[in-house]
Order: sequence, then C-alpha cells, then structure tokens
Amino acid sequence: MGKTKTKTKTIPWDATEYLKTDADIANYLEAVFEDGDPALVAAALGDVARAKGMSQIAQTAGLGRESLYKALSPEGNPEFATVLKVIHALGLNLKVAV
Repeated sequence: MGKTKTKTKTIPWDATEYLKTDADIANYLEAVFEDGDPALVAAALGDVARAKGMSQIAQTAGLGRESLYKALSPEGNPEFATVLKVIHALGLNLKVAV
C-alpha cells in the first residue's frame, strides 16, 4: 500500500490585520526591536506604515511613497535617519531602557 500525501493549505499572514490600536503597534515593534534583526525592524516598520496608511506616513516623514515602500520592504536597508523619520511620523518615540 502506498502512502497518500496530505496537503496542508496555507494562507498568507499579514501583520497589518492585527495592528489596530496604538498598543498593538507598540507591542509589535517592541518585540521586533528585542529581536535585534535590522531587516526585521525595517519590515515591521513597513507593516505599521501600511496599517496606518503608507502615503500619509511618507508625506509626514517627508519621503516619497515608493522609496519608503522599498526602504521598508523585507529586502530594504533604510538609513537610520529614515527609520527615525518613520518612527516620528507614526507618532512614536524611540526609548532606551535598562
């Protein structure tokens, strides 16, 4: 007797669907910053910017929408100044704690 293969169906997971409140966003970013992976931080900021409205965040940050999409993509590598502009445009503060 041959084995039958069971196919597992998967669906894409989109973090933006779970970023409804400021607390959701803060908790998400806090966890990402704790991980320490710069690419993950950039992608997470992209998730938050998409949840809040990428065009509005780009305008508030003084950046082009397309360049912001690219910088905050998983393949992006934004400058630290861009990261700070996005954090500020999101109405967030970056803190260091002991």
